[in-house]
Amino acid sequence: MTGATSCPLGTRSERAVAHPASASVPARRRILDTAHRLFATEGVQAVGVDRIVAEAHVVKATLYRHFQAKDDLVCAYLAELSERQLAALRRLPADAELPHALVEIVGGPGYRGSPFSNAAAEYPDPDHPVRQLIAQHRRAFRDLLAALPGLSARPDARTVAGLYLVLCEGLVTGAYLDACTDH
Repeated sequence: MTGATSCPLGTRSERAVAHPASASVPARRRILDTAHRLFATEGVQAVGVDRIVAEAHVVKATLYRHFQAKDDLVCAYLAELSERQLAALRRLPADAELPHALVEIVGGPGYRGSPFSNAAAEYPDPDHPVRQLIAQHRRAFRDLLAALPGLSARPDARTVAGLYLVLCEGLVTGAYLDACTDH
C-alpha cells in the first residue's frame, strides 16, 4: 500500500485470527489480524499505532513498511472485510433466504455494529479514502444483491437490494443492542 489515498478494495482476504508472535506468521498478517481484533472491539480511533505494534509483536518501522499511515491500515482492514463479505454473497445458493443469509454474512460472533458504519462515523469527510472505500463496498454489495436470482428479474432490483442492505444492518445492530441490554 503506498499512501493515504490508496485503499484498494480488491485485496485478497483471509479470515482474521489471533496469531502468537512467531516467524511462521508474516508481520503484515499479524498487524492486520491485530487491527481486525482491536478495531472491531474498540473502534478505529480508540486504538493507537503503539498498541497495534505491541500486540502484533512488531516494531513500528515494520508497521510503517507495510502501511505508510494508520489510515492505510484502516483501509486494508476494511478492504479485507469487504472482500470477505462480497465473497460470501457470491457463494449464496440461488434459493437462499435473503434476510437470514445477509445477517449471517454481515453479523457474527463478536459483532459490535457494522464495521463500515462504525468507521464512517469516525471519518466524517466523505472524500476521505476510508469513506471512499466504504462507499465502494456498499455499491459492490448492492450490485451483487441486485444480481441474485431472486432479485435480478425485478425492475427495481437495485432499490430492493439497497433496502435489504439497510434492513440487514438494522437487524444485526438491533440484535447486538438487545443482547447488550437483555441481561
